[in-house]
Amino acid sequence: MPHIISRREFGGLAAVLGAQAGRLLGATDRAGKLDDTLRAGIAQRKLPAAVGMVAGERRILYSGAFGTRDSSGVPVNTDSIFAIASMTKAITTVAALQLVEQGKVKLDAPVSQHLPQLATLEVLEGFDAETGKASLRPTRTPVTLKHLLTHTSGICYDIWDRDMFQYTLKTKGVVPAVPPLMFEPGMRWQYGMGVDWAGRLVEVVSGMNLEEYFQARILGPLAMQDTSYLIPASKFDRLVSAYSRQADGSLRQNPRVPPPVLKEFSGGGGLYSTTGDYVRFIQMILRKGRGPNNHRILQAKTVESMEINQIGTATAGKMKSYRPNLSSDVDMQPGATEKWGLGFLINTTAYDGGRAEGSLAWAGLFNTFYWIDPKRSICAVLMMQFLPFVDKEAVGLLGDFERRVYSSLRPAV
Repeated sequence: MPHIISRREFGGLAAVLGAQAGRLLGATDRAGKLDDTLRAGIAQRKLPAAVGMVAGERRILYSGAFGTRDSSGVPVNTDSIFAIASMTKAITTVAALQLVEQGKVKLDAPVSQHLPQLATLEVLEGFDAETGKASLRPTRTPVTLKHLLTHTSGICYDIWDRDMFQYTLKTKGVVPAVPPLMFEPGMRWQYGMGVDWAGRLVEVVSGMNLEEYFQARILGPLAMQDTSYLIPASKFDRLVSAYSRQADGSLRQNPRVPPPVLKEFSGGGGLYSTTGDYVRFIQMILRKGRGPNNHRILQAKTVESMEINQIGTATAGKMKSYRPNLSSDVDMQPGATEKWGLGFLINTTAYDGGRAEGSLAWAGLFNTFYWIDPKRSICAVLMMQFLPFVDKEAVGLLGDFERRVYSSLRPAV
């Protein structure tokens, strides 16, 4: 059922959003139109469910849930739990930057100081024409934490990198624990498993596994009570089932079984969360590192470093898919150039009818999305649960939702 905040709760929102945000339309108009967008969107696009939330720095501006948890017909709710996959990466990035603030690691120092397995990396130069064997050479540049957090390390996913895809095929899926780099560190941007290694760095330096560290240093202080790598039996009924797109265009539900109890945790993915929990996290970024009751998660100057281009002349966010069952081609803003900060994609031009230039964003493989718009002091999360990533219907609903959010803001007068 959708949750519509009251007119009384909307009092003072112009001040919350800041002068540049202008004034909101009436509460009933605004919430009703957003409800209509999501309700009609999943019906027209034949999607199982979507849960959306919009917030300013301090208040929830909108929350709505439409569709069903699974084929049983149980409705989703605003506290439904989703697998957020790569939305884990921003949380891992915050954890790593906390250690940088404490002087325990350095952004530009070789990570092999803490992870010796990354001291002797090799770069893929090609494949032998006759044998197909990979040709590798030692790296010339040590991998740093900054490389890992900006996806410039050369450690790539085979879903979106042609060379890594070919390497996986030629090795019949037998990829070493430390895979070869697809390019010399720092040479370009390519999405990959660098943040997984940043997560391992956090574990080694802190002496805690990621579940323990996140709960103690980030999730607990932000009151993100439903965010974890683990789903207890008491919360299983709230978990939204995943679906996969079939050749005929239909969506088939994956078996509904409790997730395995993990003993090892990935910095690049694996968390479960709710829209409300994740909004608390991105509100912290809007507030320059402050959580509830002004509890500081990061220093303001650290958050500012997350919000600016950290990859120089390279571009980010454009990815051709080599595994169409898992992802369609990724191009969040066709025709535009995007950059990467520390943990976030940055759009260099405003979205048509949507987020401002310099907004931050990313997503999870099962079509969970978020954006943070510092110029308008607004953030939003939209969660769905199906493959492939950036399926045209998921992207279509995201665009509709975003445009409706911004059309609900009136220019300041």
